[in-house]
Amino acid sequence: MSNYDVVIKGGSLVVPFFGIQKSDIGIRGEKIAAIDRDIPAANCGTVIDASNRYVFPGAIDSHFHVGIYRPLKDDAQSESTSAASGGVTTILSYFRTGKDYLNKIGPYKEILPELLELSSSSFLTDYGYHIACFTEEHIREVEWLVKEGGVSTLKYYMFYKLLTLAGATPEAQNYLMIDNTVDFSFLYKFMKEVSRVNQLYNQYGNISLSVHCENPEVIRGTQAEVQANPGDVLLKDYSDARPPWQEELAINETAIMAKHTNCPVNLLHLSSRLAVEAGKDVSHRYPDIDFLLEATLHHLGLSNDMDLAQSAKVNPPIRSRQDVDYLWQSVIDGTIKTVASDHACPTSEKKQGDLWTSMPGFGGTSLMFPILISEGYHKRGLPLHRIAEICSANPAIYHNLHPKKGAVMVGSDADFAIVDIDAEKEVTLENLHTAQEFSPELGMKFKGWPECTLLRGKVIFEKGELTGHPGQGEYIKRPVKLHYPEFS
Repeated sequence: MSNYDVVIKGGSLVVPFFGIQKSDIGIRGEKIAAIDRDIPAANCGTVIDASNRYVFPGAIDSHFHVGIYRPLKDDAQSESTSAASGGVTTILSYFRTGKDYLNKIGPYKEILPELLELSSSSFLTDYGYHIACFTEEHIREVEWLVKEGGVSTLKYYMFYKLLTLAGATPEAQNYLMIDNTVDFSFLYKFMKEVSRVNQLYNQYGNISLSVHCENPEVIRGTQAEVQANPGDVLLKDYSDARPPWQEELAINETAIMAKHTNCPVNLLHLSSRLAVEAGKDVSHRYPDIDFLLEATLHHLGLSNDMDLAQSAKVNPPIRSRQDVDYLWQSVIDGTIKTVASDHACPTSEKKQGDLWTSMPGFGGTSLMFPILISEGYHKRGLPLHRIAEICSANPAIYHNLHPKKGAVMVGSDADFAIVDIDAEKEVTLENLHTAQEFSPELGMKFKGWPECTLLRGKVIFEKGELTGHPGQGEYIKRPVKLHYPEFS
C-alpha cells in the first residue's frame, strides 16, 4: 500500500509569507499530507519530478467572468482549461442578472441553483461566484446567499446606475431587465445589508462588497470631448475618455459611503496612479473599514502607447507607462494585495467596429505566472514568495478560501503549479488554450511558464497538454470556515 498517492520531489517550494525551501510534498487523497526535506519515492503511487523547478501554491484567479460573452457551459469548459494551463487552480467568477450570462432577472434563490447546475459539469478548475445585486429582492437575499449559497462577496457596478437614472433610454434600461434604479440610494441600502450580514458572520471571514469604481456621469462628458476631436482613435484616446481622475473620484465616493455604513469594500482593477493613491488615502482616512486594493494582469502588462486599439479595450482603460510603473511599485510595497486577470472571453464579432462600439474585455488568465514572474521577478526583483502571496494566499484570505486554498500546509487542498521560472515563450493562441480568437499579448515574450498544474492532488495540465477533464472542478462555498467544519 502506498504511503502517499502522489509525491512531488526535488522542487523548490514557494511558501507565502516565508520564502523558498527545498521540500518534497506528500499528497494523500486530495490533501497535502506531508512536507519534508526528503520523502522516499518507494511505496508511493505517482512521483512527479520537480527538479530545477519552483512549486507554487495553485493560483486563485479572484476576478473572472465566465459566460458573459458566450454560453456559460462552453465558456466554463474552455476558459477554465486556459486557467489551468497557467497554473490557476481556483476561479472566482463574477455573475449578474440581466442581459448576457443567463439573460434573466429574478430572485437568486431561483437563479443561483440554476447557475450551479449549469456549472457542475463544466469547470476543469475549482470555482466560486461573486454575485451582483440589482433589485430590492436581491438585497434581501444577501444573508441567504452567504449562509446557504456559499457566496461571501457581492458586487456593485457604479457605471450601471446611469442606465437606470432619469433620462436613460428604454434600451439601456432593458439591458439590466429591471424597472428600478441602482443609484447611490440603492448602493446605500446594499452596503447597509452587506454590513449587517458581515457582522453576523465575520467570525468566519469578511462578507464584502466589490465595487467597479468609475463615475459614469463624468465619463459621459469626458468621452464626448474626446469624440468631438476625431482622429486616429488609439488606446490613449480611450483612456482620456475615461480619465484616471474619475476613477479617483469614484473611489472616494464609494469610501465615504462605506465609512457611513461600516461596509468592507474591495476596490477592483485599479488602473492608475490616481486610483491607487485614492485607495491608499481612504484606507488611512477610514482605518476601521477593510479595503482591499486589487490590480489586474493587463494593467500591469500593457500600456496605452502600444499599438493595440480595440483588442485591448477594457474598463477601466489601459493607462500610461508611468501608471504601469506605479502599479508595480504598489505591488512590490504591498499596497496592492491581490492580482487577478479580470478574464473575459469575447468572440471576434464582439470586438468588431471601432474603439467606441466594440465590447470591452479580453482573456489573460493563462498569463498569471508568466507576467508576474517575467515583469515582477525578473524585471523588478519581486520575490517569488510575494508572487505566491498576491496570486494565491492573499486571494484565499481576502475571499474566504483560506486555509482550504492558498495555503502550503498539511490538511490544505493539494493545489500546485510547478513552474520553470527561466522558460521563455512567445505568446500564441495555442499556448493560451482559450477559445478567444485574439489576444493583445500575441507575439510578446514572457519568461516563467507553468509545466504542471495539480488540482486536489490530480494532474490536470502537464507540458502543454490537458490531462484533466471539464467537470473535475468543484464549487467551493465561502466562507470555507462556515461551510467546511474541518477548517472551522
